[in-house]
Amino acid sequence: MLVIACLKQVPDTTQVQIDPVTNTLVRDGIPFIVNPYDTHALEETLRLKYSHGLKSVALSMGPPNAEATLRKALALGVDRSILLSDRAYGGADTLSTSNVLAAAIRKLGESEEVGLVFCGKQTIDGDTAQVGPGIAVRLGFSQLTLVDRIEKLDLDAKTITVRRKLEGRYEIVEARLPAMITVVRELNRPRYPTVPMRLASAKAEVESWSNEQLQLDVNSVGLKGSPTWVSRIFSPERQEGEIIGDGMNDPVAAARLLLDRLVQGDMLSV
Repeated sequence: MLVIACLKQVPDTTQVQIDPVTNTLVRDGIPFIVNPYDTHALEETLRLKYSHGLKSVALSMGPPNAEATLRKALALGVDRSILLSDRAYGGADTLSTSNVLAAAIRKLGESEEVGLVFCGKQTIDGDTAQVGPGIAVRLGFSQLTLVDRIEKLDLDAKTITVRRKLEGRYEIVEARLPAMITVVRELNRPRYPTVPMRLASAKAEVESWSNEQLQLDVNSVGLKGSPTWVSRIFSPERQEGEIIGDGMNDPVAAARLLLDRLVQGDMLSV
């Protein structure tokens, strides 16, 4: 049975630049990282690989340089890494991305049963949290979002029990396999690769699948298959602030002044 981690390469958010004319990301000279939430999805994939004897796969859709993301996954111990890369996939929104990832998972399922697919709850560049649920819907998988703990995985009964972290409460849910699970940071602590594992991963194969392998209608992927697009990206203008009191030398008085201003502005309930 396969356990799959979906990973996205995202820009380091502290150094993002946007082309003001095209509203697209300026990729030249920008360092990229693995989406932080996805690192927790990958870690749980590896834990289930070793604890339950599952075969692990790392999957990513992106440009050729996204291979670096998958090579990191190999260094950490996944059995197989696959990059879904084709010019037809460029400009994809979350719906189009879900189509491609679901097609790849379906293709993997032709040769071996897929039991679990993990995604981070969202990416830090888009923050939509739509791709994981989109994959689940397209594949007809059980959908478990915001998971912070795997309570029990029963491969004989083909069920999984998880804890979902909701606002102010938790929810324990049992679902049948196959299941798509999106995870939060509290799920685990990602491991780091050793030097020998890094060296070994440099020689390991990252498979590359284009649309020739997936055979998707080109009108359903990339920009053509995306019903949404970015019309404008900008940083909101910040109004000049006002310094009140002397917080450095008299923090108590400064706090009182601030509280008075907030009450006067009807910004607090008292």
